[in-house]
Amino acid sequence: METLQHWAGGAALKSSGDQRGDVTDPATGEVSRQVAFATEADVAAVVGSARDAWPAWRETSLTERTRILFAFRELLNARADELAAIITAEHGKVLSDAAGEVARGQEVVEFACGIPHLLKGSATENASTGIDVSSIRQPLGVVGIISPFNFPAMVPMWFFPIAIAAGNTVVLKPSEKVPSAAQWLAELWCEAGLPDGVFNVLHGDRTAVDGLLHHPDVKSVSFVGSTPIARYVYETATAAGKRVQALGGAKNHMVVLPDADLDLAADQAVNAGFGSAGERCMAISAVVAVGACGDTLVEKIAARVRGLVTGDGRRGSDMGPLVTRAAQEKVSGYVDAGEAAGASLVVDGRGVSPDADGAGFFVGPTLFDHVGTDMSIYTDEIFGPVLSVLRVDTYDEAVALVNANPYGNGTALFTHDGGAARRFQHEVEVGMVGINVPVPVPMAYYSFGGWKNSLFGDTHAHGTEGVHFFTRGKVVTSRWTDPARRGDSGELDLGFPRNT
Repeated sequence: METLQHWAGGAALKSSGDQRGDVTDPATGEVSRQVAFATEADVAAVVGSARDAWPAWRETSLTERTRILFAFRELLNARADELAAIITAEHGKVLSDAAGEVARGQEVVEFACGIPHLLKGSATENASTGIDVSSIRQPLGVVGIISPFNFPAMVPMWFFPIAIAAGNTVVLKPSEKVPSAAQWLAELWCEAGLPDGVFNVLHGDRTAVDGLLHHPDVKSVSFVGSTPIARYVYETATAAGKRVQALGGAKNHMVVLPDADLDLAADQAVNAGFGSAGERCMAISAVVAVGACGDTLVEKIAARVRGLVTGDGRRGSDMGPLVTRAAQEKVSGYVDAGEAAGASLVVDGRGVSPDADGAGFFVGPTLFDHVGTDMSIYTDEIFGPVLSVLRVDTYDEAVALVNANPYGNGTALFTHDGGAARRFQHEVEVGMVGINVPVPVPMAYYSFGGWKNSLFGDTHAHGTEGVHFFTRGKVVTSRWTDPARRGDSGELDLGFPRNT
């Protein structure tokens, strides 16, 4: 069986160890290939490749860097379907969803193509008598990216286009569950003309992660994943003196007011709750029905859920499988727990008959009503196709419920009341807010990130915050003597210099 190796210096790098992991097609349950797991020696070799490539890449002109970015963009546009097929084969999301993932990642590539404008710096002539001041931004060096299984292309593309455009070199550690997209992207970079060693891939488990967190040549770490691991990454890497942006988990609420278009709300609750089988950090997992709209809203959601087709994402199904057998069992266990806790199970996805061959990892769309805030289906991030409806009487109760949650990644409000919408976006303690938009993922020129336990560190992904994360500022204060006055030393003054 084929074994996927690391990528360093513009070519595959065979692992020095013999530990391997299975890569599985979640729609069939069959192992499609294996991936090498990094040893400490592999970490040193891959990071060393990035370190050795950095001096030359840093000195490469912005014009040349952006030319390569544009070439990468064109290649990705032409071959996006290939990448989408790889994502579906290893993650399981349906092809249309995988294509959407690629398109959203491409937005950051396009944003990075315009990075010269954001790296311009500034200058002030004669800030003090005969003294000029200017600011510049410079790259960090080797940067590490640790990405999750649910978006094997989009999440890495939140980071590496900006990092590379700014003059850094990259080591990407993809999830061992879905490693092939990273390798495909590495090969595409080579085709676009990126110098060897600027983009590298390190496969594996905790040895690879800890290697990036501790290696002295890695200057920053970008991470997306569960909150406990995000906390660990943040604390470990910052203790090692690195910059860190660590995006954690979520429990995203969709608040529906009685005046909302309930058909629109039901459509969007289904789209946001069951897209990618609920394996999104921006998935809506809790619908908060305010006042008298609850019964009608639940009926409309249930009717739509019952019409969804679960199956192999390559067959035109609405929803695909979960990524692993363990994930399937975990989600089914939460459905068991919700039923045992007394929530009303409106649509049961356990035992679904999928349109697929083999023994894939399927749980059908599941809908609960009358969910309590003490139930595990509400308190925990299930990361699966389970949508919970909670009932409250007033707008104030709904906002209090959202704000009491320890996560603060995304939220949405559905209403026709502009005053209520304006109040909600002001009062809610969440980093990304949608008004009649269920998945408020910002465009690439804004930044992505939540509040509270959904983000560790103070810098969000992509946008101007991403540019600042992958560069550091320098201020230059200079004086150049007028040739006509050379030799005039002025008076000695040991006091602190004043600007005059």
